[in-house]
Amino acid sequence: MSTIEEPTESRPWRTEDGPQPEVWTWPNVDCPALYVWASGAWRYARVQARQNYADGRVIYLVEADLRGDTTVTVHRYAWPQPGLRVAHGSSMEPSRGVDEANQGDMPRPAPRKLRPSA
Repeated sequence: MSTIEEPTESRPWRTEDGPQPEVWTWPNVDCPALYVWASGAWRYARVQARQNYADGRVIYLVEADLRGDTTVTVHRYAWPQPGLRVAHGSSMEPSRGVDEANQGDMPRPAPRKLRPSA
């Protein structure tokens, strides 16, 4: 049995926490990742965002399958915690804005087929 404790999730920012945190994101094509200790195993978690709070706290917003049943959910964890490890970094710099170059176009509907007239 492992002595590692599952990490504690953090609640979302509230006005009583002070100034809004600074939020950093990476393009989906090359985002960093963490391993989260959950359900007795290290689970891969893609980092969606990093939030830097004015008081020095760092919160990572991750998406992961924590039960091992392919259900991917979003979680918020303060860094560091014993139940979190770095899986890999990103070769791209994080951004505070929207990077429209990596978002792609909106899907377009398929062309409608016309029925031949009788």
